[in-house]
Amino acid sequence: MVSYPLRKATWLVVLQAVYMLLTACIPLTTTPQDLVLPTLMPVAEFPQLITAPASPTPMLPPTETAVPTGTAVPVNTAVPTLTATPTISPTPDPYAGYTIADLRARRYGDGALQIVEVMEERPRFTRYLVSYPSDDLTIYGFMNVPKNSATPLPVVLLLHGYVNPATYNVKAYTTSHADSLADAGYLVIHPNYRNHPPSDTGSNPFRAGFAIDVLNLMALVQKQGGQVGPLQLADPTDINLWGHSMGGGVALRVLVVSPDVRTAVLYGSMSADEYLNYEKIFEWTDGRSGQEELAIPPSDMARIAPINYLADITAAISIHHGTADTQVPFAWSSDLCEQLRALQKGVTCYTYTSQPHYFTGATDDLFRQRVLDFFAQNEG
Repeated sequence: MVSYPLRKATWLVVLQAVYMLLTACIPLTTTPQDLVLPTLMPVAEFPQLITAPASPTPMLPPTETAVPTGTAVPVNTAVPTLTATPTISPTPDPYAGYTIADLRARRYGDGALQIVEVMEERPRFTRYLVSYPSDDLTIYGFMNVPKNSATPLPVVLLLHGYVNPATYNVKAYTTSHADSLADAGYLVIHPNYRNHPPSDTGSNPFRAGFAIDVLNLMALVQKQGGQVGPLQLADPTDINLWGHSMGGGVALRVLVVSPDVRTAVLYGSMSADEYLNYEKIFEWTDGRSGQEELAIPPSDMARIAPINYLADITAAISIHHGTADTQVPFAWSSDLCEQLRALQKGVTCYTYTSQPHYFTGATDDLFRQRVLDFFAQNEG
């Protein structure tokens, strides 16, 4: 058994050996930063000397910073701002609102037709000055209402031809035709159209604005006809058109837009082909008007011109034209008659040999009687 003093000596030897080992391994000039720890040294005693194992440095985006393991990372709760991706806007349609499809799709008949004043008392009818809204415009005209009539009356919208707006009068050159129809028992409305005083001024490309004025008037007759008020005697289901020259062109546009017209008289009418119309307008004005319309691509004009929609006409039509017309070519009415017949439309066509653009005398009397016969034959 080893005695206590021997064990003490043994400890001294061990401590001396350890001391010699340490002094042999670590130079006295070594600094803490240069120390390489013995493999068995407890890690916890020298935390500042720990070197992490070599590993590839993670690739971070330029704006990110590596965060030491165990460190709480603040969460960014802000919603990132989204940048809208630029989009290509479609090119606006320069003819929007005036194509046949657009005219068919829109609404008509807001507001009401009103009597402004009594213009004239005639033996068989009363002539009133009337006004009505057409979109944001006020349109004027006159209305002939037959007297002593207790039944709903067929309505004729009488559409005048070109008159210089600077000299236009509410009672235009077509007034006598309106009076003949009223004497025969028709309620006749003769609109001025926009741009004809005292009507307001408004947009009118391709004279489609005139057609809009007529379509609004038609819708008001349908809404107010038979109701107490200025159109009480009007039959809202029996609407007819009468159009001379430019008014005939307006009527053609209305006919391909609306199925609500019973019959239409076209007298020395402009064409349903807008290229033909503007070639003539270019000629009439010595090139001051029409050039822009003639430059329209055929694909666009096809959406605008009534000639491409003749198959959609539902009204019976009566065409009248003089062979000596020097303003609107007789051939235009002749061609229209052939096209409508080919489409099996109800059309009657009359040729007036050696007659000018506006009939006079016995020929005019014959024309008026044919108009009355045509309307009577096609009443519902």
